[in-house]
Amino acid sequence: MASWLGGLGSGLGQSLGQVGDSLSSLTGQISSFTKDILLEGAEEVGDAATELHVSNSRLREIESINAAQKLENDRLKKVCSDLEEKHEAAELQIKQLSIEYRNQLQQKEVEISHLKARQNALQEQLQKVQTAQLGAGVLPAATASASYVPEVRHSSGFEGDDMDFGDIIWSQQEINRLSNEVSRLESEVDHWKQIAVSSKVQGTNDAEQSEICKLQKVVKELKQNLSQEIDEHQHELSVLQDAHRQKLVELSRRHREELREYEERIEELENRLQQDGVSTDAVDDSKITEQKRKAQSPDGGQVEELRVVKDLEDEIRKLNHQLSSAKAENKNLLKEQEFAKLEKIQIAQDYEKLKSDFDALQRSVAEQDALLKEQKQPQSKTSLPQDVVSLQQALLEAENEIARLSSLNQGLEKELTSAQHKHENILSSNTEDQNSEINQLRQDLERKEHELDESIAERETLIAELEELDKQNQEATQHMITLKEQLSKQHTETDSIIKQLKLDIDCERKKVSELETEKMKAIKELDSQKEKLSHCSYALNDLHITKQQLQDNIKDLQEQLRKAHECNSQSKKEIEELQQRLKEREEELRVSLSKLTEKSNEESNHTCQDLILKDREVEIAKLQNDVSENKRINEDLQKSLSNLRIENGKLMAAIEELKQELSDAISEKKKVHLEKDTLVEALKMEKRQLESELNETEKRLLEQARNYEKTIEDLSKARSMDTSALQLEHERLVKLHQEKDFKLAELKKTIEQMELDHQETKEMLTTSLGGQKQLTDLIKEKEVFIEKYKNQALQAKQELEEYMKVSKKQDVLKQNLEEKDRSLAVMKEENNHLKEEIERLKDQQSRSTPVVEPKTLDIIIELESEVTQLKVIKNNLEEEIKVHKKTIEDQNQATVKLQQSLQEQRKEIDESKLQCQQMNVTHERLFLEKDEEIKNLQKTIEQIKTQLHKERQIIQTDASDLFQETKVQTLNGENGNEKHDLSKAEIERLVKGIKEREMEIKLLNEKNVSLSQQIDQLSKDEVGKLTRIIQEKDLEIQALNARVSSASYRQDVLSLQQQLQAYVLEREQVLAVLSEKTRENSQLKTEYRNIMDMVAAKEAALVRLQEENRRLSNRSENSSQDMSRETIQNLSRIIREKDIEIDALSQKCQTLLTVLQTSSTGADNGAGGVNSNQFEELLQERDKLKQQVKKMEEWKQQVITTVQNMQHESAHLQEELHRLQAQISVESDSTSRLQVDYNGLIQSYEQNEKKLKSFSQELAQVQHSIGQLYSTKDLLLSKLDLVTPSVATAATVSQLSGVQCSPPEALSEESKLLQNELEQLKKKLQEKDSTIRILQENNQRLSDSVATASEIERKSQEGTESEMRQIKEKHDVLQKSLREKDILIKSKSDQLLSVSENLSNKENENELLKQAVTNLKERNLILEMDIRKLKEENEKIVARCREKETEFRALQETNMQFSMMLKEKEFESHSMKEKALAFEKLLKDKEQGKTGELNQLLNEVKSMQEKAVTFQQERDQVMVALKQKQMESSALQSEVQHLHEKEQRLNQELERLRNHLLEMEDSYTREALAAEDREVKLRKKVLILEEKLASSSTAVENASHQASLQVESLQEQLNLVSKQRDETMLQLTISQDQVKQYALSLANLQMVLEQFQQEEKAMYSAELERHQKQSAEWKKKAENLEEKVVSLQESLEEANAALDAASRLTEQLDIKEEQIEELKKEGEVRREMLEDMQNKLMNLMNSTEGKVDKLLMRNLFIGHFHTPKNKRLEVLRLMGSILGLKKEELDQLLSEEQRGVTRWVTGWLGGGAGSKSVPSTPLRPTHQNIFNSSFSELFVKFLETESSPSLPPPKLSVHHMKPLGAAGTGKTSSTPPNSQMQDSPVSGVGRRPDANPFLAPRSAAVPLITPASSSGHLLMKPISDALPTFTPLPVSPDASAGAVLKDLLKQ
Repeated sequence: MASWLGGLGSGLGQSLGQVGDSLSSLTGQISSFTKDILLEGAEEVGDAATELHVSNSRLREIESINAAQKLENDRLKKVCSDLEEKHEAAELQIKQLSIEYRNQLQQKEVEISHLKARQNALQEQLQKVQTAQLGAGVLPAATASASYVPEVRHSSGFEGDDMDFGDIIWSQQEINRLSNEVSRLESEVDHWKQIAVSSKVQGTNDAEQSEICKLQKVVKELKQNLSQEIDEHQHELSVLQDAHRQKLVELSRRHREELREYEERIEELENRLQQDGVSTDAVDDSKITEQKRKAQSPDGGQVEELRVVKDLEDEIRKLNHQLSSAKAENKNLLKEQEFAKLEKIQIAQDYEKLKSDFDALQRSVAEQDALLKEQKQPQSKTSLPQDVVSLQQALLEAENEIARLSSLNQGLEKELTSAQHKHENILSSNTEDQNSEINQLRQDLERKEHELDESIAERETLIAELEELDKQNQEATQHMITLKEQLSKQHTETDSIIKQLKLDIDCERKKVSELETEKMKAIKELDSQKEKLSHCSYALNDLHITKQQLQDNIKDLQEQLRKAHECNSQSKKEIEELQQRLKEREEELRVSLSKLTEKSNEESNHTCQDLILKDREVEIAKLQNDVSENKRINEDLQKSLSNLRIENGKLMAAIEELKQELSDAISEKKKVHLEKDTLVEALKMEKRQLESELNETEKRLLEQARNYEKTIEDLSKARSMDTSALQLEHERLVKLHQEKDFKLAELKKTIEQMELDHQETKEMLTTSLGGQKQLTDLIKEKEVFIEKYKNQALQAKQELEEYMKVSKKQDVLKQNLEEKDRSLAVMKEENNHLKEEIERLKDQQSRSTPVVEPKTLDIIIELESEVTQLKVIKNNLEEEIKVHKKTIEDQNQATVKLQQSLQEQRKEIDESKLQCQQMNVTHERLFLEKDEEIKNLQKTIEQIKTQLHKERQIIQTDASDLFQETKVQTLNGENGNEKHDLSKAEIERLVKGIKEREMEIKLLNEKNVSLSQQIDQLSKDEVGKLTRIIQEKDLEIQALNARVSSASYRQDVLSLQQQLQAYVLEREQVLAVLSEKTRENSQLKTEYRNIMDMVAAKEAALVRLQEENRRLSNRSENSSQDMSRETIQNLSRIIREKDIEIDALSQKCQTLLTVLQTSSTGADNGAGGVNSNQFEELLQERDKLKQQVKKMEEWKQQVITTVQNMQHESAHLQEELHRLQAQISVESDSTSRLQVDYNGLIQSYEQNEKKLKSFSQELAQVQHSIGQLYSTKDLLLSKLDLVTPSVATAATVSQLSGVQCSPPEALSEESKLLQNELEQLKKKLQEKDSTIRILQENNQRLSDSVATASEIERKSQEGTESEMRQIKEKHDVLQKSLREKDILIKSKSDQLLSVSENLSNKENENELLKQAVTNLKERNLILEMDIRKLKEENEKIVARCREKETEFRALQETNMQFSMMLKEKEFESHSMKEKALAFEKLLKDKEQGKTGELNQLLNEVKSMQEKAVTFQQERDQVMVALKQKQMESSALQSEVQHLHEKEQRLNQELERLRNHLLEMEDSYTREALAAEDREVKLRKKVLILEEKLASSSTAVENASHQASLQVESLQEQLNLVSKQRDETMLQLTISQDQVKQYALSLANLQMVLEQFQQEEKAMYSAELERHQKQSAEWKKKAENLEEKVVSLQESLEEANAALDAASRLTEQLDIKEEQIEELKKEGEVRREMLEDMQNKLMNLMNSTEGKVDKLLMRNLFIGHFHTPKNKRLEVLRLMGSILGLKKEELDQLLSEEQRGVTRWVTGWLGGGAGSKSVPSTPLRPTHQNIFNSSFSELFVKFLETESSPSLPPPKLSVHHMKPLGAAGTGKTSSTPPNSQMQDSPVSGVGRRPDANPFLAPRSAAVPLITPASSSGHLLMKPISDALPTFTPLPVSPDASAGAVLKDLLKQ
């Protein structure tokens, strides 16, 4: 089973994989299909109307075809259902056989149970006698004999033992279920067909056809799997049947061996009874009283052990209750069995009655035939009209047959004409869609037929067996049936001919329907080809590649056409064969008709020959016309085939998947050929039968002709006898001749009509033959085309495979190209960055800054730290990946372990099953030995009775006591040692009962085998004999019961009956428990199967999950690597951008420093405004860059979250694995708990031992106290010498007696004895305590007499030492008793195990009984069906008899009428003669002239005529009355004959019964002799066994010990199995939950994967868009910057043109005067600080003398020369104020202007060349100590110097001042303040190595909110309002210096 389930699981996995592949291919096909539709859409618009018309016409045709095929499918389904019903009927017959076998075995169960109960009672008596002897001192031998347990030989059995008939039925139900699944799949196929048709209408042919073909392939594969499974099931069934036979043989052999063992055992028991006859009552009574007295005083220390014992007793009670319920169920089953037996007997009686009625009817028919023959002989004169009537009837029958044949031929002609029309329609259109479906239906039909054949074969084997029994019956009743058989042969021959003709017509109809289906297929193939032509003509214009594919498809279609032509040729051949058969049939009919016509023509003088010749000429002409028409049709077909070939040359349609369908079609056609060959052979056989029937009819006609000739000869002889009579007869014959002529004319007309019908049928057949020839030619041509298409399809397949390989290679190349493109893009970006870095480095080299700024170094260090952190993160990720891999490997190992554990559980379950099977085998063996045991038990009972006669006086009292004891034991389980002794006895009884049951089962199995062999040989009469034998045995058993229930044995019998009732109740309980256990077993089987299915599904799911885990791990590794690469690349980009930003900022800072240094003196002018604006712009740009960095980091966080999601999912999987491990740990915990419980029990025992040790310690303390009082006791105990030793000796004696008694009792008695002993020990300890107290009191009293008590103290010390020794011995005894208690508990558990095993066995027996009851019911139903069939046959026969009687009466009436007619004619002839004589007399009288006399004569003649008429009427009445009386007499004669026949039958039955009785007596005498021989043998064996008993007692003890050990091991195994079952159930539930979770996780993973793919795509697209946006933004920024430059230039020009800044400043200063007034207060506070700062600034100025900004000095210098000469002094003063010169020095310099201004200016400028106005190239200062201090410190100093009042204070008023925030440009306000300018933007990441790198907060990268503390850098703080800020004075080179100076002077 496991292998089968494993195969199922693997097959399911493969099919699921295929489904997945097909789904993936479906998606690809759908996409390609949509593309094709889009391509074709533009081109298909032109011919829309024509395509609509074509599609509508095709739709109609396809619908008609579909309807026809639905009808076909319905018919085939009906056939399948009929076959299934037949198969089920065959199964029922198989069940009947098994039921018959079991019924006969179960009939004697009750008798054996009674006798067994008696034997058990006697065995119990033996055991009681032995126990009595034990009490007297002969313990070991008796226990050995009582506990004798013969070794159960556990046979290995077979693996298929559990497969019984029930399992066979189950497998049949499985087959039925599979057939239902097949029908369901067929309905699904129809559904897909409808979908395919609808899709064709919509114009979506190609793609959906391929999909439908794929689905059909899947359906085919599934059906093939189903058929393979069905075959495997059938093979398993056959194997199981073979194994069952082998098992029966082995069981018989084992049964014989066990019989011998049991016989030996019985003889041993009998010898025991003879030996052990001594009365041992007194000892038992004394013991019982002592034990009761001891049991009444239990102590609290042994409560736990009592609980254990009580639990065991409760369990035993429950088991007894279950046994009683099982027994009740068994009784019900036995009642049902009896009812079934009664029903069977009634059915058999009905069957016999029906048989007798049937025989009576047959005899009545025979009597009627005999009467007919008797009436023919006396009525030889009236035989001619009867012969005529019989001829008429024969002719009517022949006409009816010919009419039937003509109607059938007409039906055939209609079908053939319809087939021709359909064939002509088919030639126009050719489709192959429904080939595969009909092939599938045929395969299903073949499978069903195969199953039917198998069931029919089984049915035939059963029928053969029944026929053998019927033959033996028929040999007794053959001579009675011969006459009836002759009549029935005539009817059956005609019926068989008609049936065979009907079967032929049905076969031909089936063939015609098959041809129609083939034609329909051809139509559909042509339709599909035309549609594909249209599609291909459109597709030709698209691509050359599609052209090549279409050419391949054309080749495929050509191969298919060739195959279709071949099929047509084959069908033509078949049609030709059918035509030949029809011709043969026609020839046979012609022969028969010619014979009939010859006979009719001989009578009618050959009148019909000319007509027949003319008709045949007409037929030949019609046939010639038909041949010419067929030739024309063939020519048309050839033309159409040539047209089809031309069209096929044009076809370009693509059908790739026709190859498999075509191969299937070829195989099916081969099968059809084989079927046709078989049909041809059957038709030949039918032809032979028809020929034989025709010969028989010819013989009969010849016999009738001979009879006619004989009658004619008799008539001629009679004519020659007397002429007068001859004349009369001649007249009569002439009249008859005329009537015959009329009849012959009518017959000729009917023959002509028949011939016309025959000619019509011939014409129809010829036309159908022509059509069939055409069909065969077409099929041949189609087969040729199909072969061509096959070759083309193979070529196309090869090319397709090549294209697939090329496409795969291209896909791989595409993937490589995409990867390379990605790597190229990455490399390009890196190259760009490198180029930028190179340019930057070049710029730096060109500048050649001597000292690197500390900021860049910090940034580099931070970046390096970030890189190291990223590496650490990467390492962590790699470690996590490794951990995940390890977890996956652990998961795999866990799954492997789980699989191993499951396999172990399976093995254990198999072992338990094998054990159950072995038990079943033993039970079946026991059933086979019942008959032999009945006799053996009778003998044993007789012997025991003789012994009881002798020993009655001794044993009666014992028996009564013992029976009372047994009652007490069964009712009250708390009576100490009684219960203890009985527990052993009950165990032995149960063991013996089980063994006897096994023996009975063995006996029944052997009986089953023997009966199965006998039933094959016996006839139905022998079955009746067996029933009578069984009844006689029942009578014998009743007689034995009567003997047993005689007055002398009543006392024994009463006790035995009581025990019997008790055991019957126990048996019923056991049976009830057994039934429950069987139900549980079946449930477990189903659960096991479900578990195995679940496990297989689990394994598949685990494998899938492992694969997905691997994939996910690989993806996660790849994704983590990709992510790490991308992050590194992004970081490198960010670092480069930051480097660039740092370079720009450093340059700008240098320029700002120079500006601030130079502008410290000239704060009034505000020349450094431009640099501050540029600084603000740079800050804004840096903020924007930081925002971009934030975006990048957010994107990075999104990527990280996706990675984390993947990690979480993997964590979920890990959690599921942990759950599994936790469940395993829970199971291990449960086992550990059990171990803990066991350890707790052991600890309880150890505690008891510790308590005993504590008692010993207390005794030692007492001894110590006695030693202390030693000196006082010496003096005082001299007076009490007599008191203390007596007490001590009494105590010691009691202790010794207890010690002496306890060991044998401990050995002999069980758990409750141990409790009593513990109580005794406690009493003794109390007594000792009391003695010790007495001694202490004596010591206190006698403290004075110490000296005298020394000797007595020594004696007491010796006594105490002896007491200590005794206590130690008792302690050892208690330990031993505890160990024995453990053993007892184990034995109780063993008993429970044995009882559970018995229950399982009884459950199996109950199942067998239930199956037997069901089988009996089924057999009764079948017998009722047979009886109904026989009744129907009897009714038919009665109806036939009645019809024959009515025919007979009609013939008699016709004969009577004919006789009346003849008599009338004779009377008329007489009257005519008399008239003639009268006329002669009248003529004579005329001559004489006596007219008056003439008148008188005439009157006399008239009166005579009237009298003659009256006489005729009277005669007619008399004749009618006579005929009626004759009819009545004939009926009375028939009744008398019927009675005679009944008497004969009864006499025959009496003779048969006498013979049967004689045979029964002979068999009974033989059995009695054999029984006597057996008695002799058994007595000899008893003597031998008595000798062996002494030696076997020790062996029995060993065996019992081993058995107990085995029982312990079995209990442990059972516990393990139950635990494993619970564990498997838990695992099942857990695994189901896991499967659900896995399914959910799978769905989630798939969803996540899809989302991940979509997100990746979205990420790539987003990145592309982002890069594009960035490039666009950079362009926009460049444009904005250019625009800003332009605007700045414009603003400078405006400032130069009109200095409106002063007015704006005044307005703004008016607004902010309030703020400034507030700030003044702060300014006063901070003025002191500012003075310090001024001092510092002065120092700085001193240190930085000679360092002047080139640009400022250049502007001043240029302005000086641009100003007019009269205002140059003002300019020089301004320059002096900027440079910080005093007025006095300026005046001195100005006074010396005329002397050396140029020299001063040159010296002042330091020879500096005029520099450009580009701020990017700062001055190179000579003093490098400035750069040692940071830029912020310099800026602070600059601000301090600016804020501090110069020696000449600044002239600007408060109104002229304005803070920087309100500058004209207004750009400073937009710059956000930052707290960490010195840090790089990435420093936030580097400064937090402990944080999670994947979850970096936004504040770390870019702080959005300024911190409240003032710890940040001063540059990053907002410029405070307290500091006086100056307006930036824009100075452009274009503006004139004069205008600038004017504005300044205005200020």
